[in-house]
Amino acid sequence: MIKNKYNMNCEKTCGGLCCTKIENIGVVYGRSTILKDVNIHIHCGELTALIGPNGAGKSTLLKALLGEIKHTGKLEFLDEKGIHTGHPIIGYVPQSLNFDAGSPTSVLDLFMACRSSFPAWLYTPKKVLKDVEESLERVKVAHLIKRRLGALSGGEMQRVLLALALDPVPDLLLLDEPVSGIDQNGMELFYKTVSEIRKAYDLSIILVSHDFDIISKYADRVVLLNGTVLCNGSAEEVYKDKSFLKTFGMRV
Repeated sequence: MIKNKYNMNCEKTCGGLCCTKIENIGVVYGRSTILKDVNIHIHCGELTALIGPNGAGKSTLLKALLGEIKHTGKLEFLDEKGIHTGHPIIGYVPQSLNFDAGSPTSVLDLFMACRSSFPAWLYTPKKVLKDVEESLERVKVAHLIKRRLGALSGGEMQRVLLALALDPVPDLLLLDEPVSGIDQNGMELFYKTVSEIRKAYDLSIILVSHDFDIISKYADRVVLLNGTVLCNGSAEEVYKDKSFLKTFGMRV
């Protein structure tokens, strides 16, 4: 297994560094083992790309981290000063949002529905409105606050979902193929925004993607998963590893 300096340092001194630790995660459905002994350590400010063939368990791992499915192992967050330790605050951006495109539901309504059980159409407190505007401004879409969800482009929708995942700012951000079906300009803008956000807030990020060029450009580390971690390291190291070549039958 390839280990780069980030992984090695985290294993040796994670007690004094900001780090997200995924330890021995396993998932079993009936008699089928989907994931076994998955171990990934991520420093804050680091973007780790998760790659693998279809059925490798990438989305299953994200669901396990979100607590949506039963699993063994643990997820732990350690901050630099030891003030916040334990389970991390997690933000999540899915591939898409299922909703009625003809609905009058606005971006503000979406945030209100996620923030409170109070009916969004009755009243929006000024403080909540300001907070939502600030959340959207983080990803440069504050101008969309009153826009209908059905009127958003694919790229605009994903940046809105990114803003929602950052409300509040999490310790760990999960991106599950977040630009699937988005045009090249929208994709580049999304990843540029993510890059700025992770530097500004020192986030740990896990990105599931099949775009090896984008991964080479933005990821600090790449993890090849197929039921378990086959290899990890820089994009250049993983793309040359025999496990990558065997899995995808190609060189990048």
